[in-house]
Amino acid sequence: MKKFLAILVVLGFVLCGCDSLRIAPGEAQKQNVWLHSRTAAIAAATAESEAASQKLQALTKLSQLQSRAVTSYYGLPKELPQADTAEQILSESSWQLGRTALAESMERPDAWQVADNALELGIGIFALLGGVYGTRAVRFLKQARTKSKALQEIIAGNELFKKQNESSIAAFKQAQKLQSPQTRQIVAEVKA
Repeated sequence: MKKFLAILVVLGFVLCGCDSLRIAPGEAQKQNVWLHSRTAAIAAATAESEAASQKLQALTKLSQLQSRAVTSYYGLPKELPQADTAEQILSESSWQLGRTALAESMERPDAWQVADNALELGIGIFALLGGVYGTRAVRFLKQARTKSKALQEIIAGNELFKKQNESSIAAFKQAQKLQSPQTRQIVAEVKA
């Protein structure tokens, strides 16, 4: 049972990693998506009123439809930015909002925090299930959490050592070559 759970947890992180995890959209991202929807709507109306080519009108109408789908997915912001006219949409605050939303969208959760949360969830689930297997699983997951924190401390300590002792980096790396390929892969993934 222990080996199965350990393999399952490690396999999940090795195969999936944390790169695919994202933080839920914040207020700036929701405002930006809503502003994008308004931008697409005004662009479609402008293309039509200025008698743009049929191709441009079709593209702006499709963009408007697509932006509504994205807005529905993200959800409406608590406070809607002013976006009734093209001039309001093209204001400096809209550009700043776009830059902020872009920066926020590239954020990823801390891999250590994700792992700790997953272990906590597992502990909670198995504690609720109870029984002999539930108790064993809780004990195993608590040990895994302790080992995960220890690994985090070791890696952080190694990185600090390398920063403070640049002359020893070559010797440090040479000593690390004795690690198994699996260990080196895990450490590389954790550092990334």
